[in-house]
Amino acid sequence: MSERIVPLVRKKQIIELSDSGKRTDGRSLTDYRKITIQTGVIEKADGSSIAMIGDTRVAAGVKFEIGDPFPDIPNEGVMQVGAEFVPFASPDFEPGKPDEVAVELARVVDRGLRESKMIDTSKLCIVPGKKVWIVHVDVYILDHCGNLIDTAALAALTALLTSTMPDACLEGDEVKLTGKRLPMPICDLPVNVTLAKIGDKLFVDPSFEEEEVLDCRISVAFKENGMLCAMQKGESGYLTVEEVLRAVEIAKDKSQELRKKVTEAINVAK
Repeated sequence: MSERIVPLVRKKQIIELSDSGKRTDGRSLTDYRKITIQTGVIEKADGSSIAMIGDTRVAAGVKFEIGDPFPDIPNEGVMQVGAEFVPFASPDFEPGKPDEVAVELARVVDRGLRESKMIDTSKLCIVPGKKVWIVHVDVYILDHCGNLIDTAALAALTALLTSTMPDACLEGDEVKLTGKRLPMPICDLPVNVTLAKIGDKLFVDPSFEEEEVLDCRISVAFKENGMLCAMQKGESGYLTVEEVLRAVEIAKDKSQELRKKVTEAINVAK
């Protein structure tokens, strides 16, 4: 994979500014870039959205498929998250199998949704032990300008919240669709907040340039009641216990801001 390297002068500026609590784009350490969310953007999907944080743009679509349950949870449906770059999303993109960034992105988004118990998967059961709904959440990176995790998490969350699921019933030995649509069995609104560390400074929503020079990052997901439900560290640097606790505190506060953006987008869609 090709590398994009921030010029040394720019890198030095980013580090020096972070030392004084400032950033190259004028934000404070706890400011997100502008957040916008659109819903209903993929006509053939059961639910969809596009989320933007700054110039980072991610689309998400939801589709339902009838399939077999997992043996250890025979009476529950399944949710699967996948992610991929579209060819023009980033100069680093190379066509072919999903790269490490896409695989990690899907894993982090999936964990936040799954560990929050956002969906009542028991309501996705069609025939106990035999047939369930499989919920496919497909994430597409359209523009990569930093902080893909939070942008993708917002897109996936909003797509699920605006989804309706097909109604199915058993006729003899066959599962057939009734033609009706049912609301998604939503139980929570989990939100993910990512912070980067440069030196001894922590800041939210790293830009692409900041990601090029960060020491490490931490992504934290919170349920609607403020309970932490998932955490993921990235890159090779380290975080002290005190830094982790401070990151969690900042992320918990910012999660309310992001959740408000989601609910506003949902209300507009109604």
